[in-house]
Amino acid sequence: MNIVFISKSHGQSSTFSMNGKRLLMVLVLLVGLFAMVGLGGYYYAISKQSDVLTPEMISRWSDDLDDQKKQVEEQKQVSARKIDALSVKMGELQARLLRIEGLGERLTQMADIDRSEFDFAAGPGMGGPADMLDEYYQAPTLKDALDQLTDRIVDRQQQIEVLHSLLSDREFKKDIFLAGRPIKKGWMSSRYGKRRDPFHGRIAWHAGVDFAGKDGSEIISVAAGVVTWAAKRYGYGLLVEINHGNGYSTRYAHCKEITVNVGDVVDKNQTIALMGSSGRSTGPHVHFEVLKNNRQVDPARFIHRASR
Repeated sequence: MNIVFISKSHGQSSTFSMNGKRLLMVLVLLVGLFAMVGLGGYYYAISKQSDVLTPEMISRWSDDLDDQKKQVEEQKQVSARKIDALSVKMGELQARLLRIEGLGERLTQMADIDRSEFDFAAGPGMGGPADMLDEYYQAPTLKDALDQLTDRIVDRQQQIEVLHSLLSDREFKKDIFLAGRPIKKGWMSSRYGKRRDPFHGRIAWHAGVDFAGKDGSEIISVAAGVVTWAAKRYGYGLLVEINHGNGYSTRYAHCKEITVNVGDVVDKNQTIALMGSSGRSTGPHVHFEVLKNNRQVDPARFIHRASR
């Protein structure tokens, strides 16, 4: 086989004779050249991959995964501890709620109040128009349960406060209710109304009730109130006057000694003075008056009525 080469510049031609042996050599060279090019490309690609993913990077990723696993385990442990703490808190709240409800039931019974008004066994009333939301139902979480329990405790505490207020108001009214005698020991020596005056013997008006007794014996308040007078007054000797509200006040006269001061808040049956014979008096006794809107009224109906 002949191969002819023609020169463009001189227009001359050259002939190269190719026999079978030479052709085989050329083919071998071409195959070898292609093989070298392919092998070089392969190693080039491998070297590029080695630049992106190295053994050091794989080791680092493995270490990162181990760290993440440790963090996940730590978070799981923290979450477990939080759940345990919340469970303990829920137990404490439930115990507190049971004590509050038990106290509420006991107070309701003691106060003789209709249980329908303070039913500590029932949950708080709730309601309102429905406003549906396009959301799927989700089971309540532990936090939701704690919130509900806390709301129930708040509701029970509010009921207890209202009940306590009612009882306090009832007790206050009981304390300011005028009833009983102004002494612990002694006897009635003179009644309210017309009587013969012990000093001049003529008929005179007696605006109170006298209770005689042992000198120095205790004089007590017949109701709770505020002391408005605690000193001498003409004709009364040492006098204690107490305002009980609602227009009522009481006077305790001829005392030997006064044990309270003006402005003091006194309780029912509290000792306010000692029996004596100060002022216009013939012997140890207490002159007891009841006033309604600053006018003396007969103390008998307050003395003989039972305390509430």
